[in-house]
Amino acid sequence: MKNKLIILFSFILLTSCNETFLEVTPVGRVLESNFYQNQGEAFEALVAVYDVLQWTDQGGFTMFRPLLDVASDDCFAGGSDASDQPSWVAWDAFNMNPDLGPQWGLWNKNYRGIYRANLFLEKIENIEGVTPQFKARTIAEVKFLRAKFHFDLVRLFGRIPVLTNTLGSDEYYTINQISGNEVYTQIEQDLNDAIENLPETVSGSELGRITKGAAQGLLGRVILFQDDNGKMGTAASTLEAVINSGNYGLEANYGDIFLTSNEHGVESVFEISYSDNSNAGWGGFGSGSGEGNVGIQFVGMRDYSGPTFATGWGFCPVTPNLVTAMTGDPRFDHTIIDANNLQGANYTPGYQETGYFVRKYAPLQANTAGDGEIPLNWANNVREIRYADILLMAAEALVRSGGDEAKARGYVNEVRARVGLAGITSSGNQLLEDIYTERRLELACEGQRFFDLVRTGKATTTLASDGFVAGKSEVLPIPQSEIDLSNGALTQNNGY
Repeated sequence: MKNKLIILFSFILLTSCNETFLEVTPVGRVLESNFYQNQGEAFEALVAVYDVLQWTDQGGFTMFRPLLDVASDDCFAGGSDASDQPSWVAWDAFNMNPDLGPQWGLWNKNYRGIYRANLFLEKIENIEGVTPQFKARTIAEVKFLRAKFHFDLVRLFGRIPVLTNTLGSDEYYTINQISGNEVYTQIEQDLNDAIENLPETVSGSELGRITKGAAQGLLGRVILFQDDNGKMGTAASTLEAVINSGNYGLEANYGDIFLTSNEHGVESVFEISYSDNSNAGWGGFGSGSGEGNVGIQFVGMRDYSGPTFATGWGFCPVTPNLVTAMTGDPRFDHTIIDANNLQGANYTPGYQETGYFVRKYAPLQANTAGDGEIPLNWANNVREIRYADILLMAAEALVRSGGDEAKARGYVNEVRARVGLAGITSSGNQLLEDIYTERRLELACEGQRFFDLVRTGKATTTLASDGFVAGKSEVLPIPQSEIDLSNGALTQNNGY
């Protein structure tokens, strides 16, 4: 949030009609006071808000999805040894403190995104020559992004300042942290506003831009996280609107979902784009200027030598718990690398070695960037919301709202049938438990598990052996540096 005073942005332009929306090239810096003069500059500013979605380098290596896997029972921290990325090791063991953990990078990224979103929303009102269609659509996109940044923050920190305007220098010392309904009211308002003016689909050079289905899917997820059965009917109808749109479907082959050649495929409801266009190097790391997905480098096997895969840094080794849960499931080989049975290959075992690694986002030789530092230039997109997730969320919402259980089972069985599994026949509480089990297996190593455990109240028992403490470990500590800069306007979370 201290970045509220930054007035220099790295604005970015589309470079080719053959590239997706966020595959862009930095073109320099422009003073904010001289910007926002026409529709073209407004579009560049829009892309600058989207750009924050890609960031993985604020406050060190703070990749949202891999870190959430580490916080769950899907993966350990890993790395070369116990001193490699202490913030990752701290969250893995739930022994963070105000100065140790990934909190500063995640806080910084999302509040910088909110600042950019608020600045856009304030400026767009006074730009001459902007068409009504452009204005309505871009405002909707930015409200979606502001909602997502706030949603990630409230899940990560619990009590947060909700910002709907840029702050003056004095206002920073009078901000309030809020939690619960007030935060979600603003998030839901932004998403409902966005839904009205977003397109059903995008294609060509617009791939990566937000659609109505993405906003409805995120709204459904927001409602589910609140764990209020009284709102589950709204969640169900919102998610079923995505299903009934006919714009999405399940990939025929589960293993095709995460192929780079299949990005923005039929199953992708919301996808964060990455590219190797920036040819990023270590000199610019930490500035938010790179466009590569460094999380791919993290989960690869250390010093790997052999076919198919590329070398990585050995983070996120898969836990024996997940291996056992997925043994015999058709999705195992597409989710987990069994390094114990690699043919013609070897690697260097690292910290918390299990012999199993993440397959979905593994670095592949075929995807290696041709220029720049390879670790910083992986172009693999992140599947933020998949259609399978929509089906499983809708099933859960139906059951928890007292809705049509047969329809709920049908949604779950669509997901299972895709991989050749028999349908479930359960009802009541057992049906709900079967849905949770299916979520774990279908979405394993995709960063969903930790928040699923927290929102369903299962984290206390499931993660107890990892150090999880009820009433504390559900959220990260507020960064101490932010508390200090606010002169005490921000206060620390319980237990930290």
